[in-house]
Parts: sequence; C-alpha cells; structure tokens
Amino acid sequence: MNDALYELIVTRKQRPYDLVIRILVILFIVAVALLGMPLIGYLSFFIAVVIAMIAYYFIFPLLNVEYEYILLNHDMQIDVIYNKSRRKSKLNFDIQGAEIIAPKGSPRLNSFHPDKIYDYSSGNASGKTYAVMTSLDQKNVCIYIEPDEKMIHQMKQWMGSKMYQD
Repeated sequence: MNDALYELIVTRKQRPYDLVIRILVILFIVAVALLGMPLIGYLSFFIAVVIAMIAYYFIFPLLNVEYEYILLNHDMQIDVIYNKSRRKSKLNFDIQGAEIIAPKGSPRLNSFHPDKIYDYSSGNASGKTYAVMTSLDQKNVCIYIEPDEKMIHQMKQWMGSKMYQD
C-alpha cells in the first residue's frame, strides 16, 4: 500500500517548423478566400472559414505539446498533452526492465544501438535529458525523457547500479 507516485509535466519547446506550418496554413486560407472569389464567388469565403476551423481545432493544437511522466513505483507512463486539453497515452514501460538510464550523450550509451528512438523531452539544450535504453515489442528502443531531481531520485531507488547521473 506504500506506492510511490510522482508526476511531472515537461513543455516541449516550439520547433522552428511549427511557425512555418502556422504561416503556411494561414496563407493557404487567404489564398482560398481571395483566389476562389473570381471562380466561385462568396462561397470561397465559406470554404476558407471551414478550412480555418479545421486548422484551429485539428492542426494548431498539435503544435502546442506537453509531456507528462507518471512514475508509479517502477512503472513509467508517458502521455502527450495537446494544447493543454487533449491527452493521449504514448508509452508505458517498466524502468526495471531497462538496460541502462544515463544522461544523453554519455559515453556509457555508446555500446547501445537502438532500433527506434522516442524523444519525449522539452528540446531545450539547457535541460538535463536522460536516455532510457529498454526493449519494447521485441525491439531495442531509446526513450529520451527530462526528469527533475525528485524523479531521478525515485528512479535511482528502483534502478540501482543501472542508473547513471554522470
């Protein structure tokens, strides 16, 4: 009954192409409204409004992302939160099954060659990103996370000598 639960939310930094996507979508909406006017009249404005609503509800929220790490004893769940309103579960794994947890760029990770890499970090160069090398669905994967000191301490309790803080 003494479960250790810890939750952490990390906001992903805006990527350079997020702004480009926003600008291209807005330019497309304006082009539909203005270039469609000679062809189909005021119906082009209606179509542009429909496209704008679709972009507002389906495209723009995907550009505002937060990751939530939930550590319950040795089980870690990673969820993605879009636009601070919509949550989607991404990964669920046992950190005790991990081969190693070390800071990103550590020489201890050189001998591991993952088949797939999942990046659930903020993307800030100043953040302390950790790599979790584990197996999921018979594939070796590398999961990048950005835990704080309290989460690192809790992970160290379950990982022991497989957790490095270089």
